[in-house]
Amino acid sequence: MTWDELVSRRFTLDDPPFAGSTGEGVRVAVVDSGIHAANPHIGGSPVSGVRILLDGDVDADFVDRIGHGTAVAAAILDKAPGIELVAVRVFDRTLATSAEVLARGISWAAGHGARLINLSLGTSNPARAAVLGAAVEAAVVAGAIVVSAFESDGVAWLPGSMPNAVGVTLDATCDRHALVMTADGTRGSVRFGASAYPRPIEGVPVERNLSGISFAVANVTGFLARLLSRDMTIRDTHAVARALAEAS
Repeated sequence: MTWDELVSRRFTLDDPPFAGSTGEGVRVAVVDSGIHAANPHIGGSPVSGVRILLDGDVDADFVDRIGHGTAVAAAILDKAPGIELVAVRVFDRTLATSAEVLARGISWAAGHGARLINLSLGTSNPARAAVLGAAVEAAVVAGAIVVSAFESDGVAWLPGSMPNAVGVTLDATCDRHALVMTADGTRGSVRFGASAYPRPIEGVPVERNLSGISFAVANVTGFLARLLSRDMTIRDTHAVARALAEAS
């Protein structure tokens, strides 16, 4: 297949190049509220990490106090249980931080070997574009791929709507084992639509389970961890788009 125009494709976990892969060997950073490694949904997977403080310092307290990062990490592990999971804690007791702290989190993850950086978060403030854009560019140079929300409810989010990030939207036609890719062969940009739901919780009706763009982003990260485990030469959005456009 030549790849020189807009490509749209649908994949499931059973399709090449995702089938049979666990994400083994791929370091995934979850930039969020931390991760509670003892949570049963983490399943005993080893977790390392840091906390990025408001003054720019870093310490080892990556324990999640509010649950969001843990739920996001669990959704990624559901797709790719073989990954190396790294928590980059940028939230404390609320889901709020500064663009500078978020940018430092992205840069720390990229500088410490993360191949995928999951941001189940974002800002709609265009004034934050410069600082976040610089962090995404630095991640690209380091060979890390940023996965983040592109748009939800008509709101464009940063950094997921930036050209060098993998942007994610909600797609009601996808269950959690499927995604839809739209790639622009001219620009090398790629966007995914994915399910808003993580794995089901026993005894909890689906409509009462957690849901939202955070988990769509996590679902895409899990898929991409499987892809990178198959081909560790993939290091940017252009390579992701090409690999999937040409998959058979």
